[in-house]
Amino acid sequence: MMVGLAILLWLAGWWLNTRLASGPYADTRAVRILAPLIFGLTVIGVWELLVRGLEVPLVILPAPSVIWDRFWDSLPILWADFVQTIIKGALSGYVIGCGAAFLMAIAVDRWDFLRLGLLPVGNFVAALPIVGTAPILVMWFGFDWHSKAAVVVVMVFFPMLVNTVAGLREATAMQRDLMETYAATYWQSFLKLRLPAAMPFIFNGLKISTTLALIGAIVAEFFGSPTLGMGFRISTSVGQLSLDMVWAEIVVAALAGTAFYGLVAMIEKLVTFWHPSQRG
Repeated sequence: MMVGLAILLWLAGWWLNTRLASGPYADTRAVRILAPLIFGLTVIGVWELLVRGLEVPLVILPAPSVIWDRFWDSLPILWADFVQTIIKGALSGYVIGCGAAFLMAIAVDRWDFLRLGLLPVGNFVAALPIVGTAPILVMWFGFDWHSKAAVVVVMVFFPMLVNTVAGLREATAMQRDLMETYAATYWQSFLKLRLPAAMPFIFNGLKISTTLALIGAIVAEFFGSPTLGMGFRISTSVGQLSLDMVWAEIVVAALAGTAFYGLVAMIEKLVTFWHPSQRG
């Protein structure tokens, strides 16, 4: 019975989203919000019905209602883990890493020997797996949030650096020559031409770094942390077969990541309103 209801719910959600996407109001803001909301609720409903209908064990996949109960009952614990991992570790590392990458990008843009020497090394470091660098940084900076912030700095620095350097070179040769005919100094040309032209690239690096920061902070806690934090809670809950708690932490991480990305995208829309990608 439950499986049949799950199939009917999926078909109904599919039909409704198809009608919305192909209807006369497909390009309106209401439909762009409603369509993913319907899809998400459909997935949750099908998940609930299938887990209960097939009697899936809790240790394999808990039902959304079970996850919600655990989420609601564990709000103080989840909040403490959120502050430790996201606010202290991810956010501080994000600000330090992206800020340092922006300043380094200016230096790389100014002096070619840095571009030729640093960027290849950056590509090499960016390719290193986090499971290899995180234990080393935890041993260097201790088991508190400082080591998680260091992991985040390493993860976000080079993606932000590469995007910013590419953006600072986005201005065409004709535009740069025009600034020279106006006798503009390097910093005048930088502030009035090259930095505005680089803004879409800079925000692209900032948006990529939002997800990297969360991943880095959570994974780094697997290699040592105090008795709180999202990564610590996930690893200990898995060992205790408390999968509902693991999923509750995943929900917190998903909500935080979505809000973080959305905030950066909102700021991008305000700053780069003139860019073609933001029109309409």
